[in-house]
Amino acid sequence: MTDKEQIEALYREMYAAMVSKDTATLNRVHADDFVLTHMTGMHQSKQEYIRAIAEGTLNYYSAEHEQMDIKVDGNNATLTGRSRVNAAVFGGGRHTWRLQLSFKLVNRDSRWQFIAASASTY
Repeated sequence: MTDKEQIEALYREMYAAMVSKDTATLNRVHADDFVLTHMTGMHQSKQEYIRAIAEGTLNYYSAEHEQMDIKVDGNNATLTGRSRVNAAVFGGGRHTWRLQLSFKLVNRDSRWQFIAASASTY
């Protein structure tokens, strides 16, 4: 697979793991220094983010991927993914969000991982 194909597969794998609360996969696809910036501006470390999924603070039910823009520059890449995500987060009701995640990725030891993400709507 090309780098772009690997990154697209990683994005799909990440969402599948979010839905199934597969913490092992979430740990593998996110670098240890990963940070998520939510729409509210709140920052979560990798550990906080995965714990919130496992404990049900962040509940994801499905994701339909509409667009992925991927740019690769050596061992670094960016991905802007647009997906319709059905979720209930931070005690709110279940809703389908037009969620855009802008990622930074790094290739370490021949393996792509997410190192940062910023969430918004589109």
